[in-house]
Amino acid sequence: MRLSTITHTAYVTTVVLSMITGATMLMASSALDEERAAVANRYAFDKASFELDVEIFHMSDKAREYVITGNEEYLEDYGVVVAALRDTEDRLQHMEDAGATEIELATLTEAIDQANRLTNEQKQAIEAFQNGDAETARDILYSDHYEAELDLINSDVLRFQALLDQRTATEIEQAVQASRTWKTISELVLGLTALMFLGVLYFVLKRRILRPVSRLSDVVTRLADQDYDVDLSNFHNRDEISDMAKAVRIFRENGLERRRLEEKLERDLKLKTVLSRMTHRMQACESKDEVADVVRLFLPAILPGCPGRLYLFEKTDNIMRQASEWLVPADSAARFGPMDCWALRRGTLHQHGADQPDMPCEHLRSGEGKLPESGPEGGGAVSSVCVPLTAQREVIGLLYCEMPDGPAYRAHEHYIVMLAENISLSLANMGLREELQEQAMADSLTGLANRRQLEQRLGALLRDSQHTERCVSCIMMDVDHFKMLNDTYGHDKGDDVLREIARILQSHTREDGLAFRYGGEEFVILLPGVETEDALLRAEAIRSDIAAHRFHHDGIVIDGVTASFGVSTSPDICPDTRLVPTADAALYESKTSGRNRVTRGWVASSTDKVA
Repeated sequence: MRLSTITHTAYVTTVVLSMITGATMLMASSALDEERAAVANRYAFDKASFELDVEIFHMSDKAREYVITGNEEYLEDYGVVVAALRDTEDRLQHMEDAGATEIELATLTEAIDQANRLTNEQKQAIEAFQNGDAETARDILYSDHYEAELDLINSDVLRFQALLDQRTATEIEQAVQASRTWKTISELVLGLTALMFLGVLYFVLKRRILRPVSRLSDVVTRLADQDYDVDLSNFHNRDEISDMAKAVRIFRENGLERRRLEEKLERDLKLKTVLSRMTHRMQACESKDEVADVVRLFLPAILPGCPGRLYLFEKTDNIMRQASEWLVPADSAARFGPMDCWALRRGTLHQHGADQPDMPCEHLRSGEGKLPESGPEGGGAVSSVCVPLTAQREVIGLLYCEMPDGPAYRAHEHYIVMLAENISLSLANMGLREELQEQAMADSLTGLANRRQLEQRLGALLRDSQHTERCVSCIMMDVDHFKMLNDTYGHDKGDDVLREIARILQSHTREDGLAFRYGGEEFVILLPGVETEDALLRAEAIRSDIAAHRFHHDGIVIDGVTASFGVSTSPDICPDTRLVPTADAALYESKTSGRNRVTRGWVASSTDKVA
């Protein structure tokens, strides 16, 4: 028998018994409603009678206060209380419709009549007082008869409330008794329903439903806890539970797939977050070495278990130089030529490994000089991936990674390509910034650093000298009669002369980037750690080389090109802030003293110049 037949029979029986139980519960609820209605009526009657009693005494007080003081406000208050008393009397007149007994109504009617007689006496007293007979008004309101009427009204109200309490108690007792009776009947029917249910559960449902449902419930609970390893092979009957088990099996398979997708999505999200953080850090880097450090720190988190190296291309030596490494890669040399890598040759990703048979790169040679074999018979434990780093179709580096064979690691290939693109973009932007900065800091004619870079380097040297207590010397030079040279031979020849002089200055400057074009035909050389006498000797050597140099331009040889020099040293000759002005003043003295000479500066010197 299918479960549907069993459940339909049990369902019909349960419905019938439930309807009986519901009817008895409704009867019990109706009895309780009657009890609540009796209590509510009792409260309403009691409140109305209490208001009647209070308003009668309040009205009496207002009338007495008026005839004693003559204050019209008490008369107005009296009118308000009279109106409220009429409303209360109107409510009490409808108590018969609310279930009041004849004795209650007679008692209440007598109290209302007494209140009306009392009201008439109050009105007589007020009228007598208004006619000037205050004595009569007081006699009416303060007489023994008046007080007796007040007491009688109070007695009628108290007797009405006592009758009301007695009737309400009786009604509540009857309602409680009826509610108990119907509740007992309801409990009996409910017990019968429970017995029927237990019988069906014990004799029919225990073996066909309870046990399979219990097993299926355990399966569903474990699936709800995302335990998708649960076994579903115990359901063989041809009934609804087996159909449910089949649906649960499909749910389990969907859950397994969903868990796999969620795990993949979570991994991708974490990797993208780390990749985004790495990109932001690379954008803030100031040098390629900093970029290499960022790559070294972040690559193990993005590609766990995948060691590798980052190479940068050095144009001067035409080699790939290792900039950083992570997780100790097994293969790949620290330096190699671009043609030793198939990825750099082809300009695209190149992979070599057991499951990716391909030509191995030359830079993968082991310590014995052997290349790792390709293919399954190679026996290699890792696959190597090389991704070229390019910018504007020019190679700027190489990203090399080693990945253990397997589908989990092969899935990282697109992240390697993404990393290579981000690293390429960062290196390209850095190269562009360096190029722009170099252009901004270099003189286009002579190739020397310009005046802007002079100010930066001078400030840095002076700050260092304050900490190290080392001196800084400055040589300022000006080409003699340069305007005459331009007027005689043309500006092209003058430009050639400036270029040749720049080369002479670079040959006398051991420190890189300490020769500057100050402006026009003026040049400055900074000498950190050089004393005054040594700086004078250096300036004299430069002056001699310029005077002895033969300048050529289009087959024309020009002799007699000379230069004047001024030398200053901080702190020996002048303070830090006066280093260049003092050298400029010494240069001025050299030009006014006949040119082609070196003059040592002093603090109090003129800053005027001779063209």
